[in-house]
Amino acid sequence: MRLDKYLKVSRIIKRRTVANDACDAKHVTVNGKVARASYDVKVGDIIEITFGANTNKFEVLSVSEHATKESAALMFRQLNN
Repeated sequence: MRLDKYLKVSRIIKRRTVANDACDAKHVTVNGKVARASYDVKVGDIIEITFGANTNKFEVLSVSEHATKESAALMFRQLNN
């Protein structure tokens, strides 16, 4: 699954266009490397998102095309905070 779609489906970022813009602005890294919106997300990837002074880090636990509000929270684990 594409990175921008994963961020939206997992509800880390609310809109796919916002996720796409964050990737274009190089605010998103996967496994320590700047990632494009078209990056293919895999289980075990570490996604880091920086907005201003805030940095959030997530580990991908599962990848699924559709998710309910409850199952979306099970798609990742937040590593900081």
